[in-house]
Amino acid sequence: MNTFLLQAQDTSYQPVNPPTPERVKVNNIYIIGNEKTQKNIILRELDFITDYYYDWETFMGIIKADEQKIYNLRLFNEVSITPLVTGPEEVEILISVKERWYVLPAVIFQLADRNFAEWWTNQGRDWSRVNYGLRINHSNVGGRNEKFRFSGQLGFTKGLDILYSKPYIDKNQKHGLSFQLTYADQKTIPIKSEFNRQVFYTNEREEVLRKNFATAIRYTYRRTFYNFHQISFGYNRTWINPEVLEVNPNYFQHEGNNLRYLFFQYSFRHDKRDNVAYATDGELLQITGTRYGLFFNDEINEVELNLIANKYFPISDRFHFAAGLTGVWFLSPQQPYALVRGIGYQPNFIRGYELNVIEGQQLYVQKNSLRMKLLDVTLDISRYLESDQFNQLPFKIYLSGNFDHGSVTDRNKIPENARLSNKYLFGYGPGIDIIGFYDVVLRFEYSMNNQGEGNFFFNFRAPF
Repeated sequence: MNTFLLQAQDTSYQPVNPPTPERVKVNNIYIIGNEKTQKNIILRELDFITDYYYDWETFMGIIKADEQKIYNLRLFNEVSITPLVTGPEEVEILISVKERWYVLPAVIFQLADRNFAEWWTNQGRDWSRVNYGLRINHSNVGGRNEKFRFSGQLGFTKGLDILYSKPYIDKNQKHGLSFQLTYADQKTIPIKSEFNRQVFYTNEREEVLRKNFATAIRYTYRRTFYNFHQISFGYNRTWINPEVLEVNPNYFQHEGNNLRYLFFQYSFRHDKRDNVAYATDGELLQITGTRYGLFFNDEINEVELNLIANKYFPISDRFHFAAGLTGVWFLSPQQPYALVRGIGYQPNFIRGYELNVIEGQQLYVQKNSLRMKLLDVTLDISRYLESDQFNQLPFKIYLSGNFDHGSVTDRNKIPENARLSNKYLFGYGPGIDIIGFYDVVLRFEYSMNNQGEGNFFFNFRAPF
């Protein structure tokens, strides 16, 4: 009898799956894979603490959001947070990350024009309009998520760019500082727009026509996970060759060939996107105000307001809808050409009008994309490349249907640009978006506009 019972118990053995608890308390948090990144940088993104009880469903939602926040640090190729049940209402948390390659020296080889279509069509694929040089990016200095960037550039635009950003300067990780210095000079510059196209000028002696130097310091306050306050204070000096003023006397708004000013900027950003490189869920809201001509304003006295409001709606596992609104407002009726804004300058564009610039003092652009995921794979090449930073190649393809619309208000009503200024504009068409390694985005689109013009366009970043 006893033997039979033992045999029956052995043959009927089943794996034990513990029931899902109604609530849990986190005892410990363990992190693996962070060989360079300091632990506190990861812990800063967590919305739960130890020794506190959470409803299970609520806790799983917190974990999913925290995975997204850690991934959006752009320090890791992979992030997973796993709760390990150790008791009736107790869990241990295991955070597993796979670090990216943080020091990326790169050769600069990029077009100097507004976009690929501008270079291909309007500039006749002119290879002299290419920038080249060397860029070094360190995205995780000291494992503290500090950024350092150095760029030395030759070609169409000669330039120097140095940036150092420290996200946290305090123990509570709420306050940050960054510093940036840039210099650029050009022998060919846009001096105005006619018939909604940029007009470029080069003198016969091929002299430098414009030099620009700027430096700024920025303070960041991050009180909550998704909300950022930024205050910037900086100085800008733009010099132009006096010959430019002979061609366009309105290039500056004052006498002289130097534009010098201090500027002050405040920006609020609410960023709750699932992926900052190519979002499919969440929202982004950014409001920015800039005062040009702080303390002394003999050469410029201007205020600029900017709004970005994007929303991303997941419909199913394969479909999502994205909508974005951008607005720019200058308070004075005319700006020096160095500050001119409009549709056709990043990030303000309408599909189908990539070949045009529509300049003015006020603009709005509203963009829409319905996207369907066609492919989502990760290629494992570890048998060929042992490095953890490069042996997994994620690859996604989306088919998109797009519709953009908006307008530019030009108070000066320049006759040469009347065809598109102060008019309602829209564009539409299909596209293919490819998201690859290290969040690289490639877009191939065919777009029509309400002027009856259509063309093929190629871009290197997400539309919004």
